[in-house]
Amino acid sequence: MAVPHVKIVLRNVRSCRKNWSLTAEGIFCEGLHLVTGPVGSGKSTLALILAGLFNPSSGYVERDAVSSVMLSFQYPEYHVTGTTVEEECSSWGRDPDAILQAVNLTSKKEASPLKLSRGELKMLHLECILAGHYDLLILDEPFSSLDCFGKEKISRMLSHRFRGITIIFTHEQAIFPRVDHIWEIQNRELQACGKPPEAFLQWHNAPAMIKNLIAAGKTPKNLSPEDLMEVACGT
Repeated sequence: MAVPHVKIVLRNVRSCRKNWSLTAEGIFCEGLHLVTGPVGSGKSTLALILAGLFNPSSGYVERDAVSSVMLSFQYPEYHVTGTTVEEECSSWGRDPDAILQAVNLTSKKEASPLKLSRGELKMLHLECILAGHYDLLILDEPFSSLDCFGKEKISRMLSHRFRGITIIFTHEQAIFPRVDHIWEIQNRELQACGKPPEAFLQWHNAPAMIKNLIAAGKTPKNLSPEDLMEVACGT
């Protein structure tokens, strides 16, 4: 029996609040999607709509073969339920020893999660999430509060997610995973830029490093540090 492909379809979706509005239409198929846009453009609102936690003012969302959904909020404190770091890992159904070793927090397993630094808690939270499998995984600002090492680690993990739909909403300008589709919110409307590398030419608010490389005639194949290094060094 063929395995059904997961898919999210936005049909004439519109969210309105006073003098603000967001319009979104398109299809999110399997793969890794990057959604960018300025502050206040509606990225978090769209994330909530896609996750089914917020109803649009009009239009509707179709979810095909989506049986498991995970939404990661920007601030990891929102997700904390354990009284210790070890309990927090267990609350996600994860092996605490494996998770704590991966994020170098074994010595703090008896500490309160809220006593960790924001970066430590963010890494713990993301490590727990990325150890699981979801038909739809939505990450709102996953790179916030992380140092360059943390961003690179999470990017590598995301680059190797081949199951289901993963959607990243971010302001990040330097470190990215390898993505399958790029979207941006511009003029209060979700716009599909397409697949890399062709998408880079349609990406109005692309990071400066991407624009500079293209201007120099060096279009990268994708966004990962390895892809950027390859084209920047001419290898």
